[in-house]
Amino acid sequence: MASLDWSRCPAVESIPGKVSGAWVFNRSRTPVAIVFENLEDRMTIDEVLEQFPVTRDQVKAVLEFAARSLDAPVS
Repeated sequence: MASLDWSRCPAVESIPGKVSGAWVFNRSRTPVAIVFENLEDRMTIDEVLEQFPVTRDQVKAVLEFAARSLDAPVS
C-alpha cells in the first residue's frame, strides 16, 4: 500500500522533535496511527474517542482524507 501524504490533511501536523516527528492530530501529541491501529484491532470509533484525547471531527477528517487518498489516481 502506498504511503499517504499527510501534509495535505489539515487535521494533522508533524513537528520535528514532537513525538519524534510522527503525524499527530493538530495541537496534540496523539499520533494519527492510533486511530488506524485501534480500528484494525476492532475498536469502534466511539471507543477510540473514549480512550484518546481526539474529537469525532478529527477522526472523521483523518478517515475521510485516507479514503479520498485511496481513490486518487496513482502517478
